[in-house]
Amino acid sequence: MADSDLIARVAPAVGAIDAEEWDRLAGSGNPFMSHAFLTALEDSGSVGLGTGWDPVPVVIEDGRGTLHAALPAYVKSHSQGEYVFDHAWADAWHRAGGRYYPKLQIAAPFTPATGPRLLLEDEAYATPLLRAAEQLCAQQGLSSAHATFIEPEQRHLFERAGWLLRNDIQFHWENRGYASFEDFLAQLSSRKRKELRKERARAQEGVEIRHLTGGDLRPEHWDAFWQFYQDTGARKWGHPYLTRSAFDLFGERMGERVLLVLAYENGDAIAGALNFIGADALYGRYWGCTRDKPFLHFELCYYQAIDAAIARGLQRVEAGAQGGHKLARGYEPVRTWSAHWIADPGFREAIADFLEREREGVAQESLYLGTRTPFRKGG
Repeated sequence: MADSDLIARVAPAVGAIDAEEWDRLAGSGNPFMSHAFLTALEDSGSVGLGTGWDPVPVVIEDGRGTLHAALPAYVKSHSQGEYVFDHAWADAWHRAGGRYYPKLQIAAPFTPATGPRLLLEDEAYATPLLRAAEQLCAQQGLSSAHATFIEPEQRHLFERAGWLLRNDIQFHWENRGYASFEDFLAQLSSRKRKELRKERARAQEGVEIRHLTGGDLRPEHWDAFWQFYQDTGARKWGHPYLTRSAFDLFGERMGERVLLVLAYENGDAIAGALNFIGADALYGRYWGCTRDKPFLHFELCYYQAIDAAIARGLQRVEAGAQGGHKLARGYEPVRTWSAHWIADPGFREAIADFLEREREGVAQESLYLGTRTPFRKGG
């Protein structure tokens, strides 16, 4: 089909796009690009009016209305909930007399997990889709466009379109064919192996841990987790990003892709960790507690996630942004990537120079962190 037969348009929301068509492009591997996840955010009011995340999904269709490419995009009036920090860019542009906000964000909102950002029937649609995003910025007076936590396999598509690449570091756990947690521990140094066993024993004292997924998820479980999430959100971000109804919708629409780990003490739920299940990865997202118990955070978020990944035969655990403490617990440094389009040529040149220098620092840090893993030397 010729390019002249294609139409690029902006839909009012992901919910306005046929779910089967969207998921055909998104695939089944990444839960955060699914129609169910993105519309749960919309329908719960977690994104949309008053949140600073206004959905503007960009799609490419043919004359018959068949979807060939899509882009999960949002007009942003701030830089919160992104986990790729550009506040310094915003300050610099404001000091130069420019207006950084609004901007375009191509992402799964509030989700620092790698995945496809260009949902494509064929790679040939990548550049037209990105050109459509650039045109949207020009039409609406947006300063820039930012695609965050892009999967490594799509880096070249952004680079080919002339977008600037940025990288950072997360900590992921890799499953090297382990049959059990003990198999994993056997690869650690003796000292670290003993430390992790002690941590797990302390965390599990007097505690019952339950894994809930699919039909096992009940409103009372979400009620408990909502309390944990509110506490963590208030301390980290000032207010929670997700509304209470978002969690009900996750359970209703994609319960089989949700793993909720709850800890009970004397019959009361005291802590929890929410994970999403992908085709080859377990994604740790939120954690919270109402009672402070030593090492319970590590147990629920990291060790239980490893147990679950091994049991499901998943290749890795992505445990979210930041957190150098993950390194000592077998989570290794991994590069993450974002791509950026800057409207103003002078500002783009300054950002490009900054990114070149930043990459050198990230590379050095990655090399250093790689020497600090708890694995046996030569193992």
